[in-house]
Amino acid sequence: MTVTTLPSLFLSHGAPTFAIDPGLAGAQLRALGKAIGKPAAVVVVSPHWMTRGVQVTAAARPETVHDFGGFPRALYAIDYPAPGAPALAARVQEVLRLAGVAASLDAQRGLDHGAWVPLLHLYPEADVPVVQVSLPVGTDASGALELGRALAPLAREGVLVIGSGSLTHNLYEFRMGDDHEAAYAREFSAWIRDAVEHGDVERLQHALERAPHAARAHPTSEHFLPLLVAAGAAGSLSPATVLDGGIRHGVLAMESYMFGQRVALDVREPAHA
Repeated sequence: MTVTTLPSLFLSHGAPTFAIDPGLAGAQLRALGKAIGKPAAVVVVSPHWMTRGVQVTAAARPETVHDFGGFPRALYAIDYPAPGAPALAARVQEVLRLAGVAASLDAQRGLDHGAWVPLLHLYPEADVPVVQVSLPVGTDASGALELGRALAPLAREGVLVIGSGSLTHNLYEFRMGDDHEAAYAREFSAWIRDAVEHGDVERLQHALERAPHAARAHPTSEHFLPLLVAAGAAGSLSPATVLDGGIRHGVLAMESYMFGQRVALDVREPAHA
């Protein structure tokens, strides 16, 4: 029997309005979902669920959590009714335990917008089971990389591991509706892309120390760490697929990556949620 190892993904989920204003990045995710096909399930790590120690969602029907305020009313009406997977949650807990990572199950937690917003475009039918893994409070680049490596065995079991964050994330400079690109965001993104395309995990691990404008691109690290989770889950970054979704609201780079597989995406027009 041939065992197929799935790639891992890093997805920039942008602002919550990405759900209703998908633009190029949304079209790219829809094309990527078609290219990958439907996995048995998705395991996603988002910076919007940070806990002391690792936790894993185990609800059979996870709620759609609208964990944001001050955005258009249409966002709060969106439901992403993907099923949960309690048996997979227990398997994730076991895989983490075997890697030396203690994790607990949470049967009440729903999916935050870092999970459901990009999945709304990747798998718009909401027919792929989803389990979310929390990002531990206080983790660093090395810890995020190791968390991804601990989850790596799932890729051989038909599970797609996703790190959802933002390639740049400076909300102090966020300008809703203003897509005049800040040069520093583009320069930081180009440095990261170069590291990805050269398969250089070590550069990614030290990006917030070495990359140009790193402190400005990420005043705090939590939206960058899911990139390292995805890199760790991949085993090897190469080959990689780059999805350049542009820069939205002045400073949010919407670039995403697929590690372990290179595909040419058929993106003909922006998607509509």
